[in-house]
Amino acid sequence: MTVTSIAGVDVDLNEEGFLTDSSQWTEDMAVEIARGEGIDPLTDRHWEVIRFMRAEYEAKGTGPTVRMLGKTSGVPVKELYQLFPKGPAKLAAKIAGIPKPRGCI
Repeated sequence: MTVTSIAGVDVDLNEEGFLTDSSQWTEDMAVEIARGEGIDPLTDRHWEVIRFMRAEYEAKGTGPTVRMLGKTSGVPVKELYQLFPKGPAKLAAKIAGIPKPRGCI
């Protein structure tokens, strides 16, 4: 585990760079994490996915897979890959401050 400062807050990250405590997440952190992943700025569509990911995690204890994300978020899979080119479910989860969804490599 690594402690780092994101948007002025010290947080613990796992070996893949995901927050270990999703309750520490803020929208300012999301902007900084996204920038570090090459996404700048975050558009309204990005935020739609990020907020959806957080809601799903809070409701179900895990983030949705890319297939489920495409079916239930209102954002088609093709667009998800345009918004989050390095892997939509994994990257959106990282930016949203939640653990990597099951099935993501």
